Amino acid sequence: MTESAKPPLASDATTALGTAPLGRLLWHTCSQTTLSVGVYGFYALTNAWFVAHGVGADAMAAVNLAAPVLLVMGAVSTTVGAGGASLVSRRLGAGDPAGAARAAGNAFAIYWLIAIAVTVSGLIALDPLLGVLGAGAGTSDYSRDYLVVLLCGTLTYTGFSSLVRAEGRQRYATALWVVAVVVQIILDPLLIYGFDLGVRGAALGTVGGQTVSALMSLWFFFGQSTRPYRVGVRDLLPRLAVLRELIGIGAPSFLAGLGATLLVVLVNRALATATVALAAYAVCARIQTFITMPQMGISQGIQPIVGYNAGRGLSERVLRVRTLALRATLGYGVLASAVLILLADPLTRIFVEEPEVALESAQVLRILAVGIAVAGVVPLTSAYFQSLGHLRPAYVISVGTLLIIKLPLVLALAVLGEVGVWFSLAAGELLSACVALLAISRLYTVTGRSETSTIRPPRS
Repeated sequence: MTESAKPPLASDATTALGTAPLGRLLWHTCSQTTLSVGVYGFYALTNAWFVAHGVGADAMAAVNLAAPVLLVMGAVSTTVGAGGASLVSRRLGAGDPAGAARAAGNAFAIYWLIAIAVTVSGLIALDPLLGVLGAGAGTSDYSRDYLVVLLCGTLTYTGFSSLVRAEGRQRYATALWVVAVVVQIILDPLLIYGFDLGVRGAALGTVGGQTVSALMSLWFFFGQSTRPYRVGVRDLLPRLAVLRELIGIGAPSFLAGLGATLLVVLVNRALATATVALAAYAVCARIQTFITMPQMGISQGIQPIVGYNAGRGLSERVLRVRTLALRATLGYGVLASAVLILLADPLTRIFVEEPEVALESAQVLRILAVGIAVAGVVPLTSAYFQSLGHLRPAYVISVGTLLIIKLPLVLALAVLGEVGVWFSLAAGELLSACVALLAISRLYTVTGRSETSTIRPPRS
């Protein structure tokens, strides 16, 4: 395919997705998304520091036990966000703002319905849920206090920044993250120390920041009129064709998020009787979350560019974006891995004072760092295929690697003890990255053409 003659939309930010030089455009979008997720990663670190120093290592372990609930809601928001963003960007690229509004409205509606269901079911089955998460005698009370607040705030867990990015509004999408994190960082010490609320204060700080972001999002989509489209009440009404495509595109993200949640639960349960190892995993998980944020930012940053250019039929731009993004995520990953291996001791001692936990954390971080070198490959390739509307390779990469590689490795190597668990996590990342890269190369080799030659057109 060559440059399309379709008329551009009026928004400069939107049309720039199909006209701006790719290197500069990719840098702009990925730097904005990296800043967005990076500040949230910074909050994860500060939140861990406040809890560890204000309440204790057991409390931090308890907070990490409740993390799967956040991961589930993150999987839901990523599902509707990835599916909705793919539809919005492709429909804007095809000159269909009304279709973009329907896609965004349906994304809001389905997220709100699922959030309400999670809140109600979670509160009703709270005790069994704590048992499944692996809460024990030393962590159960802390986990309960933290989890109740989180469950009550599920409606606010996303600002739909991916839908904002889908129309090229990178700065506002970044603001949705930055403002929320600033509010959270202000509230955490105030509630944990000032009001002596402990882990409950940490949870309230999280929900408070997310609420501000959610309100900003509502104003953007339902209140602003100087945009390519505005969501109306009718757009919230479920449309079967839209929901089918939205969920179909976003399902790999949900299943990957669900698999990641299950992976965390398996690791927590494998370490349930080893308090030091559990605390070390909590520390390393927070550091890993922060250090991999640029990789996630690159994955999110390519989506509006790929989707918009696919919608306009600009296949050469799509392929070039993929190549540049893969180089960037691998280059960063190798550099980050080296830094973690060299600075593991001082990094882990920031969060824990107990010598035994600090020593274990440093050893664990060095092992996990090997997998972090390629941790960005799987989310990047999955996001790429989702943006194109190609579901099968997206499923294989995001879900297949979890079910066939990562989960079985943890189950198999856990019998070797804590060391087996750590090595299974690193090996899972390495093997999954190989599968993702093979999927891209094999798709081209088998079909004899690029994956963009069968771009799926958006449906109304």
